[in-house]
Amino acid sequence: MLGSSFWQHPLVETAGYFSVVVLCLIVSMILFEIVTKYKNWEEIKNGNLAVALATGGKILGVCNIFRYSIERHSTLLEMLGWGLFGFVLLIFAYLLFEFLTPRFKVDDEIAEDNRSVGFISFTISLGLSFVIGASIT
Repeated sequence: MLGSSFWQHPLVETAGYFSVVVLCLIVSMILFEIVTKYKNWEEIKNGNLAVALATGGKILGVCNIFRYSIERHSTLLEMLGWGLFGFVLLIFAYLLFEFLTPRFKVDDEIAEDNRSVGFISFTISLGLSFVIGASIT
């Protein structure tokens, strides 16, 4: 039988947090794939830099939110709950970005490799992840 000190060892805790966050990142990428009109990984494979930028911003954003959540919460369950809440806010921000740009469709522009829109999407995801991360307590 493993003692409680095993589960509290920094290497075990780190492996646990890492595993949970990687799983959450995979789930978040699947959800973003559903939310966007284009196929992220297919477009990236075809060299669409705008999609790569937008997807990279989402990955960095999700990881940054979980970074704050790990730093601020003492249990895996609390970290997971707040991290997922932050992720939901990040999806909301993405949908808001689409809504606040009525002159063009963000998804369509990114799918057409408009790198300027891809870069703005990147910075919105990353920038708001700092705000979301700082606010989850």
